[in-house]
Amino acid sequence: MATIKDIANLAQVSPATVSRVLNYDMELSVSQETRQKIFEVAEQLNYTKHKNKKKEVMTFRLVQWYDSEEELADLYYLAIRLGIEKKAEELNIGLLKESLHHLSEQTTGGIIALGKFEAQEIKLLAQTNEPILFVDSDELISGYNSLVIDFEQSVAQVVDYIVKSGYENIGMLSGVEFTKSNHHQVADKRYQYFKANLERLKLSREENYLFAPFTVEGGKQAMRKFLAKQPDVLPDVFFAASDALAIGAMQAIQEHGLKVPGDIAVIGFNDISVAKYVSPSLSTIQVPTEWMGELALDTMVQLAKEEAPFPRKITIATKLILRDSTK
Repeated sequence: MATIKDIANLAQVSPATVSRVLNYDMELSVSQETRQKIFEVAEQLNYTKHKNKKKEVMTFRLVQWYDSEEELADLYYLAIRLGIEKKAEELNIGLLKESLHHLSEQTTGGIIALGKFEAQEIKLLAQTNEPILFVDSDELISGYNSLVIDFEQSVAQVVDYIVKSGYENIGMLSGVEFTKSNHHQVADKRYQYFKANLERLKLSREENYLFAPFTVEGGKQAMRKFLAKQPDVLPDVFFAASDALAIGAMQAIQEHGLKVPGDIAVIGFNDISVAKYVSPSLSTIQVPTEWMGELALDTMVQLAKEEAPFPRKITIATKLILRDSTK
């Protein structure tokens, strides 16, 4: 059985730091990257804390569409998951982490489905006859509870800032992702709203829309390819659908001998922990990811205790954080 010392050795931190992080001690002065690394190592070692608590009050299933490797490539879903786990620890609630295609026969209080799921995957979850809360996927029209980000409001903030700042040649780096079962492409609502806004303002240019996987490398390769075409007029600003994409794009821009934001400004989305530390620091839409996870757990508790006549949809607002990657 793995111990705190084992985790400390692999994470290259002290056992005391591991203990405080695993107990969600938010007063501990340690970077978010270190916290995430400790949680990842603990999960890899299948670490289980020794509890002297009374029996868990209830148990929920946590079904994710991202695996550990994908989580580390874009920290958005990792931060949400850590928020879910933190709140579960506080409320003495068990979490049964399960694969979509290997759901146990155990009866639980409900399912937190984190990520994007297609129709046949949703049917598999529904066969449990347990309440389901989809996190980061709007399934209200299909009759399921959902907790989502307000992408329309988020994009409106970005467009409003871009226009008021005098940017005219505008580009976007949109994210490309696929469902796990049949690899159907998932629509990026940020792209849909952004393009619609630019078309309304007569500022939309098809050649300035780039597409890539939601990773730093994806953003870097897409921007390299774009700049290699040597466009006559470079965009003044790029809006990226995630911070990972934005960071990769900035790296490619700088490799090309251009300056951020002097030649091309960049705006990201999510405000992951490293956004403020990259050079230049990244302007971005701040999404309260960890709190979103905590809210998901709280909502699941309510759903398990009541018989709601209709599904609910919770929409979370965001805010634009301006740093050095914009003028």
